[in-house]
Amino acid sequence: MDRRTFLKSATGAGVAAAAGGLAMPALAQGAAAKTLRFVPQANLANFDPIWGTQYVVRNAAALVWDTLYGIDSKFQPQRQMVESEEVSADGLTWTFKLRPGLKFHDGTPVLARDVVQSLVRWSARDPMGLMLRAIQVELAPIDDRSWKWVLKQPFPKMLLALAKNNAPCSFIMPERIAKTDPFTQITEFVGSGPMKFARNEWVPGAKAVFEKFTDYVPRSEKADWLAGGKNILVDRVEWVIMPDPATAAAALQNGEVDWWETPLSDLVPVLKGNANINVDIGDPLGNIGSFRMNHLFPPFNNVKVRQAVMTALNQEDYMRALVGEDDKLWKELGGFFTPGTPLYTEEGGEMMKAKNVAAAKKLLAESGYKGEPVVCVVAQDMAATKSMGDVTAELLKSIGMNVDFVATDWGTVGARRAQKTPPGQGGWSMFHTWHAGADCINPAAYTAIRANGEKAWFGWPDVPAVETEVTNWFNAKDLAEEKAALGRLNKAAVENVVYAPTGFYLGYQAWRKNVSGVVSGPLPFFWGVSKA
Repeated sequence: MDRRTFLKSATGAGVAAAAGGLAMPALAQGAAAKTLRFVPQANLANFDPIWGTQYVVRNAAALVWDTLYGIDSKFQPQRQMVESEEVSADGLTWTFKLRPGLKFHDGTPVLARDVVQSLVRWSARDPMGLMLRAIQVELAPIDDRSWKWVLKQPFPKMLLALAKNNAPCSFIMPERIAKTDPFTQITEFVGSGPMKFARNEWVPGAKAVFEKFTDYVPRSEKADWLAGGKNILVDRVEWVIMPDPATAAAALQNGEVDWWETPLSDLVPVLKGNANINVDIGDPLGNIGSFRMNHLFPPFNNVKVRQAVMTALNQEDYMRALVGEDDKLWKELGGFFTPGTPLYTEEGGEMMKAKNVAAAKKLLAESGYKGEPVVCVVAQDMAATKSMGDVTAELLKSIGMNVDFVATDWGTVGARRAQKTPPGQGGWSMFHTWHAGADCINPAAYTAIRANGEKAWFGWPDVPAVETEVTNWFNAKDLAEEKAALGRLNKAAVENVVYAPTGFYLGYQAWRKNVSGVVSGPLPFFWGVSKA
């Protein structure tokens, strides 16, 4: 029996089990309606939203910590914790003021000094934060509710930096916690957001629990992605970790869980056939699959080796492994940005579509590759990374590379990819991930495209030509200049293989029909979601 047949038969068995289930008493039903059970994309192995960039951590953090601004579905920053802001005529001094009545989960008020320290910690890790640091004169409280950020030169995209939804987001923590070294994980999880983290119920690998924070003061505007009123309509949200797709599908059909973030595409027909389940595209902006290489050590510190991989890579192989036979769910990429958006370009992108194993072997030979092991660190508890990893193992072998395949879990990948030790000493050569299309519309929030060496994202590419065009995009006076800059950026990023995109794809989410308020977007939004 092949994998797809097994999965479908396993979920079918789940339906049969559900039919014979016992009725739930009325009191239990009432309690169940106040608890939303959610199957996330991966295990919440660590919980510091600044220390790393894993989406699963960002998604949980959005419940626990609030932000000064929130991005809406039109990609516009809107006030969230902030009541008002002013910028001087010369664009050098920003002055902000908090909304009144904001509290942390320990009952203490949110003060300007908490905000300042949170921004200090965030800006040490985030690409836009690092840009702000480079031109910063002063970041300091004025009084309990106000603070100022003084710059050497204007930074017109300040509000976008504070509102963006890609990790790390500028979440606001108590000053004492935000004083933690940004390269060391926090151990106390006192938030400012609409839900509290139930630390005593956290079992990594099994569950994470969030409880409604009754003292949270939502905004009066309608919720729109990370903007507006974050009204929580249930008492508890329980994240139930289910890395096996067949188990998750059966649990959803049985009513043991209410919402599944990333159902496997193979199982979608079964779920759609269940009258009690809704299935829809999770995020219309989709995802870009990523083959991320370590530029610091052999073999991928050699650009010709990276080019060999990109030249041989066939995006269709990866996409078929991810989404099956539905051609509506994927697209081939000739560029790094989100297809269908105004700045998408394929300038200089021919190598991404080459699919030429013979040419790749030639490049590998020219590189002087000496058979160094390629340490592929691949998470097996996530369908996307496992599927891409299986394709990569065969791809690298086909062009003559020595594969050291490390099958592990996503939490371990998150910790290991931050290591700058050599691959044979606990480090890594490559890992797979994906980048939400909402993060890849332009360079402002696109962490993975940056190539500023030691300050870059995991893999630490150092490509001055890419960074020059990032600056040109920020300084562009109109859309035409923005497009020209990104065309040149795309060409430089392809030639130097900042990373290798494995294709653009859409994914589903599924939820039971007694749950309402589920919307599409780059992360699961729990505000406004209720359960009958």
